[in-house]
Amino acid sequence: MGMNLQKVERFRDEIRLMTLKELYHLGFGHYGGSLSIVEALAVLYGEVMKVNPKKPNWEERDYFILSKGHGGPGLYATLALKGFFPVEVLYTLNQNGTTLPSHPDRNLTPGVDMTTGSLGQGISAAVGVALSHKLSLKDNYTYCIVGDGELNEGQCWEALQFAAHHKLSHLFVFVDDNKKQLDGLTKDIIDPLDFEEKFTAFGFYTMKVDGRSLEQIYEVIEKGKAQSDKPVAIILDTVKAQGVPYLEEKADNHHIRPNQEDEEAIRAVIEELENKLGKVVS
Repeated sequence: MGMNLQKVERFRDEIRLMTLKELYHLGFGHYGGSLSIVEALAVLYGEVMKVNPKKPNWEERDYFILSKGHGGPGLYATLALKGFFPVEVLYTLNQNGTTLPSHPDRNLTPGVDMTTGSLGQGISAAVGVALSHKLSLKDNYTYCIVGDGELNEGQCWEALQFAAHHKLSHLFVFVDDNKKQLDGLTKDIIDPLDFEEKFTAFGFYTMKVDGRSLEQIYEVIEKGKAQSDKPVAIILDTVKAQGVPYLEEKADNHHIRPNQEDEEAIRAVIEELENKLGKVVS
């Protein structure tokens, strides 16, 4: 069976809408890296992953680890829309007493499988989870999203080499290749060269796709599942602040504290998405 494209397109729009609304309500935050992973989250949680919102710790579930923890608002919107907690909770993002801290915390948020935010460490955690499942003869899949700038960290490559050595075929690593990190263009800080070539050299079954295409993302996941002797890397060709043209073109769009012009542009996109969806999600 193929993907229900219409359903996933709507889920994508709902995730983008609620990500914008929670960040706008907070008044600042990681717009860029949250928005660039919306399509991947929509495909994973909307079509691919085996999860049960009523039983977040269900042992047969697939695991998701957001190594680039600053993309937490995108993940929170996805989990709320999926039913792990009420959508209204999104408006407590990063406030005192919240269950939605700036970076994901498995001890606070239903549906979060691993605490992340110290960049470079999430892949190691994902590899550990995937190895545990393999040793336990379980069929759970482990999905991890890592940032392109995060791959400056040497720890990532040690973990990737370990994953290939142990043939962790149920491990999928998505690279959010949005070309920017906190301090500027990724190529200007440490040129990553060719991610596809590097992951292949490290023993991964590697594919590169348009990170805006729901269909392409779904198709390469299915291809990855069809092979059984290598971990899978999917390089997502994305844009920082993806799906919001005004923010895409903003030079410093990693963390934004919107000025009046920014706020007007964000409100316009929120209204556009609400009209498209035919209702206000919350």
